[in-house]
Amino acid sequence: MILNAFERPFAMPGQKIGLLGGSFDPAHAGHLHISKQALRRFGLDQVWWLVSPGNPLKPRGPAGMQARIAMAKALVQDPRIVICDIEARLNTTFTAETLGRILPLYPGVHFVWLMGADNLVQFHRWDRWRDIAQTIPLGVLGRPDQMVRAGLSRTAVHFATSRFRMRDARALPFAHPPAWCLIAGPMVDVSSSEIRNKGDWNNA
Repeated sequence: MILNAFERPFAMPGQKIGLLGGSFDPAHAGHLHISKQALRRFGLDQVWWLVSPGNPLKPRGPAGMQARIAMAKALVQDPRIVICDIEARLNTTFTAETLGRILPLYPGVHFVWLMGADNLVQFHRWDRWRDIAQTIPLGVLGRPDQMVRAGLSRTAVHFATSRFRMRDARALPFAHPPAWCLIAGPMVDVSSSEIRNKGDWNNA
Protein backbone atom coordinates (compact mmCIF):
# COMPACT_ATOMS: atom_id res chain seq x y z
CA MET A 1 0.00 0.00 0.00
CA ILE A 2 1.28 3.49 -0.89
CA LEU A 3 -0.04 6.30 1.27
CA ASN A 4 -0.69 9.65 -0.32
CA ALA A 5 0.24 12.91 1.39
CA PHE A 6 -3.22 13.29 2.93
CA GLU A 7 -2.97 9.95 4.74
CA ARG A 8 0.26 10.57 6.60
CA PRO A 9 1.82 13.26 8.82
CA PHE A 10 3.72 16.05 7.10
CA ALA A 11 7.46 16.57 7.56
CA MET A 12 10.02 18.50 5.54
CA PRO A 13 13.59 17.40 4.78
CA GLY A 14 15.90 18.50 7.55
CA GLN A 15 13.30 18.23 10.29
CA LYS A 16 13.93 16.09 13.38
CA ILE A 17 11.00 13.83 14.22
CA GLY A 18 10.59 11.52 17.19
CA LEU A 19 8.46 8.40 16.72
CA LEU A 20 6.73 7.13 19.85
CA GLY A 21 4.96 3.86 19.14
CA GLY A 22 2.51 2.09 21.39
CA SER A 23 -1.01 0.98 22.08
CA PHE A 24 -1.83 4.16 24.03
CA ASP A 25 -4.49 2.14 25.84
CA PRO A 26 -5.09 4.75 27.14
CA ALA A 27 -2.77 7.70 26.50
CA HIS A 28 -1.76 9.35 29.76
CA ALA A 29 0.42 12.01 31.39
CA GLY A 30 3.48 9.77 31.22
CA HIS A 31 3.32 9.63 27.41
CA LEU A 32 2.94 13.39 27.32
CA HIS A 33 5.82 13.91 29.73
CA ILE A 34 8.36 11.80 27.84
CA SER A 35 7.26 13.42 24.57
CA LYS A 36 7.97 16.89 25.93
CA GLN A 37 11.25 15.67 27.40
CA ALA A 38 12.21 14.25 24.01
CA LEU A 39 11.34 17.49 22.21
CA ARG A 40 13.59 19.42 24.56
CA ARG A 41 16.46 17.02 25.20
CA PHE A 42 16.90 15.74 21.63
CA GLY A 43 16.03 19.07 19.99
CA LEU A 44 13.16 17.57 18.01
CA ASP A 45 10.73 19.53 15.86
CA GLN A 46 7.86 17.10 16.40
CA VAL A 47 6.94 13.85 18.12
CA TRP A 48 4.53 11.53 16.34
CA TRP A 49 2.48 9.16 18.44
CA LEU A 50 2.09 6.01 16.33
CA VAL A 51 -1.10 4.55 17.78
CA SER A 52 -0.74 0.88 16.92
CA PRO A 53 -3.54 -1.57 16.07
CA GLY A 54 -2.13 -3.85 18.80
CA ASN A 55 0.98 -4.93 20.67
CA PRO A 56 2.36 -8.35 19.61
CA LEU A 57 3.91 -8.80 23.08
CA LYS A 58 0.57 -8.47 24.87
CA PRO A 59 -1.94 -11.34 24.84
CA ARG A 60 -4.93 -9.04 25.24
CA GLY A 61 -5.96 -6.68 22.46
CA PRO A 62 -6.35 -2.95 23.17
CA ALA A 63 -9.49 -0.82 23.09
CA GLY A 64 -10.78 0.30 19.71
CA MET A 65 -8.47 2.44 17.59
CA GLN A 66 -10.84 5.41 17.35
CA ALA A 67 -11.37 5.49 21.12
CA ARG A 68 -7.64 5.47 21.78
CA ILE A 69 -6.96 8.18 19.20
CA ALA A 70 -9.76 10.33 20.61
CA MET A 71 -8.33 9.98 24.12
CA ALA A 72 -4.84 10.90 22.89
CA LYS A 73 -6.10 13.98 21.04
CA ALA A 74 -8.07 15.09 24.10
CA LEU A 75 -4.91 14.85 26.21
CA VAL A 76 -2.47 16.58 23.86
CA GLN A 77 -2.55 20.36 23.50
CA ASP A 78 0.98 20.82 22.11
CA PRO A 79 0.90 21.21 18.29
CA ARG A 80 4.34 19.64 18.09
CA ILE A 81 2.87 16.30 19.20
CA VAL A 82 1.04 14.62 16.32
CA ILE A 83 -1.40 11.73 16.82
CA CYS A 84 -1.51 9.36 13.85
CA ASP A 85 -2.78 5.94 12.77
CA ILE A 86 -0.17 5.34 10.09
CA GLU A 87 0.52 1.77 11.26
CA ALA A 88 -3.12 0.84 10.76
CA ARG A 89 -3.12 2.48 7.33
CA LEU A 90 0.05 0.61 6.35
CA ASN A 91 -1.27 -2.60 7.91
CA THR A 92 1.99 -3.21 9.77
CA THR A 93 2.32 -4.94 13.13
CA PHE A 94 6.00 -4.99 14.06
CA THR A 95 8.19 -1.92 14.54
CA ALA A 96 10.87 -3.09 12.10
CA GLU A 97 8.21 -3.52 9.45
CA THR A 98 6.67 -0.12 10.22
CA LEU A 99 10.03 1.65 9.95
CA GLY A 100 10.74 -0.10 6.68
CA ARG A 101 7.59 1.45 5.28
CA ILE A 102 7.69 4.90 6.91
CA LEU A 103 11.31 5.98 6.50
CA PRO A 104 11.38 5.80 2.67
CA LEU A 105 8.34 8.12 2.59
CA TYR A 106 10.37 10.94 4.17
CA PRO A 107 13.78 11.38 2.48
CA GLY A 108 15.96 13.88 4.30
CA VAL A 109 13.99 13.73 7.57
CA HIS A 110 15.97 12.82 10.71
CA PHE A 111 13.96 10.28 12.71
CA VAL A 112 14.53 9.05 16.27
CA TRP A 113 12.66 6.10 17.74
CA LEU A 114 11.51 7.05 21.23
CA MET A 115 10.79 4.72 24.13
CA GLY A 116 10.66 4.69 27.89
CA ALA A 117 13.47 3.03 29.83
CA ASP A 118 11.08 0.19 30.70
CA ASN A 119 10.83 -0.67 27.01
CA LEU A 120 14.61 -0.74 26.61
CA VAL A 121 14.72 -3.38 29.36
CA GLN A 122 12.74 -5.80 27.19
CA PHE A 123 13.67 -4.42 23.77
CA HIS A 124 15.55 -7.63 22.93
CA ARG A 125 12.16 -9.39 22.82
CA TRP A 126 11.00 -7.21 19.94
CA ASP A 127 10.94 -8.70 16.46
CA ARG A 128 14.25 -7.92 14.67
CA TRP A 129 15.41 -5.70 17.53
CA ARG A 130 18.98 -5.52 16.25
CA ASP A 131 17.73 -4.41 12.84
CA ILE A 132 15.66 -1.65 14.46
CA ALA A 133 18.68 -0.35 16.36
CA GLN A 134 20.72 -0.40 13.16
CA THR A 135 18.01 1.43 11.22
CA ILE A 136 17.16 4.41 13.45
CA PRO A 137 18.71 6.16 16.48
CA LEU A 138 17.02 5.27 19.78
CA GLY A 139 16.07 7.97 22.25
CA VAL A 140 15.33 6.43 25.65
CA LEU A 141 13.55 8.46 28.34
CA GLY A 142 13.70 7.72 32.05
CA ARG A 143 10.87 5.79 33.69
CA PRO A 144 10.46 5.24 37.45
CA ASP A 145 12.57 2.38 38.86
CA GLN A 146 13.84 1.42 35.40
CA MET A 147 17.00 3.47 34.84
CA VAL A 148 19.51 1.01 36.29
CA ARG A 149 17.82 -1.97 34.60
CA ALA A 150 17.80 -0.12 31.28
CA GLY A 151 21.49 0.70 31.53
CA LEU A 152 22.28 -2.96 32.19
CA SER A 153 19.83 -4.38 29.66
CA ARG A 154 20.78 -6.79 26.92
CA THR A 155 20.35 -4.05 24.32
CA ALA A 156 22.49 -1.59 26.29
CA VAL A 157 25.27 -4.15 26.60
CA HIS A 158 25.06 -5.24 22.96
CA PHE A 159 25.25 -1.64 21.69
CA ALA A 160 27.45 -0.27 24.47
CA THR A 161 29.91 1.39 22.07
CA SER A 162 27.04 3.22 20.31
CA ARG A 163 25.75 5.01 23.41
CA PHE A 164 25.60 8.82 23.39
CA ARG A 165 26.27 10.81 26.54
CA MET A 166 23.33 12.86 27.78
CA ARG A 167 25.19 16.09 27.10
CA ASP A 168 25.38 15.07 23.43
CA ALA A 169 21.69 14.15 23.15
CA ARG A 170 20.89 16.88 20.62
CA ALA A 171 23.27 15.25 18.16
CA LEU A 172 21.36 11.96 18.27
CA PRO A 173 18.91 12.74 15.41
CA PHE A 174 21.87 13.23 13.06
CA ALA A 175 23.70 10.08 14.14
CA HIS A 176 24.27 7.10 11.89
CA PRO A 177 22.72 4.09 13.66
CA PRO A 178 23.32 2.18 15.76
CA ALA A 179 23.16 5.10 18.18
CA TRP A 180 21.20 5.50 21.39
CA CYS A 181 20.94 7.79 24.37
CA LEU A 182 19.39 7.20 27.80
CA ILE A 183 18.03 10.39 29.36
CA ALA A 184 17.61 10.80 33.10
CA GLY A 185 15.46 13.52 34.60
CA PRO A 186 12.03 14.22 36.10
CA MET A 187 9.58 11.33 35.69
CA VAL A 188 5.83 10.77 35.88
CA ASP A 189 4.86 7.56 37.67
CA VAL A 190 1.79 6.40 35.74
CA SER A 191 1.11 3.59 33.28
CA SER A 192 -1.70 2.51 30.99
CA SER A 193 -2.04 -0.83 32.79
CA GLU A 194 -2.42 0.96 36.12
CA ILE A 195 -5.19 3.14 34.69
CA ARG A 196 -6.97 0.10 33.25
CA ASN A 197 -6.65 -1.85 36.50
CA LYS A 198 -8.26 1.01 38.43
CA GLY A 199 -11.21 0.95 36.06
CA ASP A 200 -10.53 4.49 34.84
CA TRP A 201 -10.52 3.47 31.18
CA ASN A 202 -13.81 1.97 30.11
CA ASN A 203 -13.26 1.51 26.39
CA ALA A 204 -11.90 -2.03 26.53
